[in-house]
Amino acid sequence: MEKDQDNTLASRISRALAERIIHGELVPGSRLGQDHIAEEFGASHVPVREAFRRLEAQGLVVSIPRRGVRVAAFDLKQVREIAEMRAALEVLALRHAAPNLTPAVLDAAEQAAADADAARDVQTWEEANRRFHRLIVSTCDMPRLLTVIDDLHAVSARFLFVAWRAAWEARTDHDHRAILAALRAGDAGEACRILERHVQWIGRAPMPQTGGRDDQGFAIVG
Repeated sequence: MEKDQDNTLASRISRALAERIIHGELVPGSRLGQDHIAEEFGASHVPVREAFRRLEAQGLVVSIPRRGVRVAAFDLKQVREIAEMRAALEVLALRHAAPNLTPAVLDAAEQAAADADAARDVQTWEEANRRFHRLIVSTCDMPRLLTVIDDLHAVSARFLFVAWRAAWEARTDHDHRAILAALRAGDAGEACRILERHVQWIGRAPMPQTGGRDDQGFAIVG
């Protein structure tokens, strides 16, 4: 019973810390003090250590000998690595999901795409974009795969929130529309091709030179 409580508390701690890291409240290099976090959450060190292990598995923190657990840094190479992983796994999920997608799920994905296009801030865009990508693969009946994809989206969101410094500019994502059109037409192969290209664009496509960002001039949205 005590172990189950620790696991539940560890999940709550890891989710809370992940949100802070993803949204840039905890910046790269920040030290996560085990004592401080245990006190904040009214926990022993056991669930805190488990939470750290989960965050490390997600690539959000690193454990450095004699320096403790710190928020992981990242560079353009890592952005591209996550994009490649997302492209491969989301395409795999979509191949399995496509035969099971219903009009209701596709309608919900279309609404998510519309919400992303209408977003007026980066947080709203990211939530709607993530919802779109999750919906189109939601019927794959591969829960472990979906868990890994969710973790990769969390890391992608962190790249976005840390790098984007300017006011958000509304944008129309034509790839989202094309993916939906292919899925509604029953052409899963075309939908997969568009999705793969769409996600692989992250970290490779030059961004429009507007606003002030620290993203090395490459797209970090997708």
